[in-house]
Amino acid sequence: MFNDRLRATRISRGKTQQKTADAISVPLRHYQKYESGEIEPDLNRLLKLATFFDVPTDFLLGRDDYLKFLGVSVDVSPESPPRRPKSRKNCQSPHTQSSDNDEG
Repeated sequence: MFNDRLRATRISRGKTQQKTADAISVPLRHYQKYESGEIEPDLNRLLKLATFFDVPTDFLLGRDDYLKFLGVSVDVSPESPPRRPKSRKNCQSPHTQSSDNDEG
């Protein structure tokens, strides 16, 4: 499951295997083994992948139940993975947000 989500996320974000490998500081062949399912990344590289693709680590790991608990919709195809959820303490009330479209 991890390797499938990793590949789908990379493709949906328009990144090449080489660019992704460079971003997480591994040789291309090593990254290709992640996508083929031969090996899995260590925690540090998993975090780098999630940051690079702007997705929760839980999405890459297939922890959909946990994401649903957090209120993140995972009822999307692997071709359109969710973005990383915003921190609850950084979220503003809709009443305090300004919009460029509020011209009247």
